Amino acid sequence: MLALRLARGAHPLVLLRRLLVTAAAAGTGFLLLCTLGYAMGHPGAGSVLRLAWCAAPLAATVHLAVAVARTDPATRPRPGLSAVGLGPGRLMVIAAVSTAVACTLGSMLALLFFLHLRGDISGLPFDGAAAELLAADRPLPLAAALTLLALVPIAASVASALVLRPRPARPTEESTGPAAPADPDRPDAPAPAPSGLPWGVALLAAGLAVETYASRAGGSDGLPLPGGLTEPPAGVLAGWALTALGLALAGPGLTYLCGRLLQMVRPGAMRLLAGRVLMEEARRIGRPLGVVCAVASGAYAAAVISSSGSPALPGTGPLTVLGSLLVAGCAVLTLATAAVEARQSRAHTSAALLRLGAPASMLRGSAALRAGALFVVFGPLTWAVAELAALPLVP
Repeated sequence: MLALRLARGAHPLVLLRRLLVTAAAAGTGFLLLCTLGYAMGHPGAGSVLRLAWCAAPLAATVHLAVAVARTDPATRPRPGLSAVGLGPGRLMVIAAVSTAVACTLGSMLALLFFLHLRGDISGLPFDGAAAELLAADRPLPLAAALTLLALVPIAASVASALVLRPRPARPTEESTGPAAPADPDRPDAPAPAPSGLPWGVALLAAGLAVETYASRAGGSDGLPLPGGLTEPPAGVLAGWALTALGLALAGPGLTYLCGRLLQMVRPGAMRLLAGRVLMEEARRIGRPLGVVCAVASGAYAAAVISSSGSPALPGTGPLTVLGSLLVAGCAVLTLATAAVEARQSRAHTSAALLRLGAPASMLRGSAALRAGALFVVFGPLTWAVAELAALPLVP
């Protein structure tokens, strides 16, 4: 009940982000139900593989839901809340419940739309438009449908609770007693570099190598794709998955490197501020940025392969388009949400700089420098990965 009261009194932008989570959950739930409908009409091993293809939209939806939960003002600890019983643990529960409510609403919308296309709900346009595809002549197994629809709310709420769980304060290195007060004359040390860059580069190289080997070896080890696609070698798909995971892991390290590059060669105040901000926010925005680069490189590679007339990517169907739009949209929205969270975290610093007399143009210039540095590093990387991924499949 408290979560519903907080949702009703939230800011319109906060409500918009929650509605976007609901829409993503509805799309993913509809894909899961369509897989169930296909399995009802075509029993066999192919149905299990089609269900596995829903893992990418499911992961993208959960990623977006966690990002929205992190930026929710209602779940942010504030002075005085602990006195009324709203400590970090209770706020974590509220965030998990709010996420579950938003995703459950999306799952229910997906069920209504699925039943409408099957023809089970009449009186609206397009009644039974996909009756043959969704096996309308067979009774719908309610337990299986509800189980599939529960995947998104459960996964999103558990992930939100794990990310927002209270963490104990780390003791200082100098003593095991209370932390010493900060010295105002001593500047804070920069954030440590993320440790995932070597692993990300290794996975990226391994993915490209696996894809190249699988495309040249050929063979009949294909996996059926939904939506009208043919069966590309399983090794090519495994290579693409490794490449995407490598970009996601390397994102924080590359973002941190952008901050270090901005501060090289006698930086001024603007470059120093921009570099420090990127170093501090490398973990927050680096991984969503890496995911966006993975999605963009995959889309560019698919466009190159399709324009070349390669049989590896002959066409797409409506479910494939829906899944692709879900993954791409959730990736972009997650990056935007992470940027909003980063802006909120440095709001006090920006206000302090303005009070000290820093011009607002310096803050805007610092933001432009950060965006430019990220584009200079991630733009060519995305293009290079896409070209290398598409090269083995272009005739």
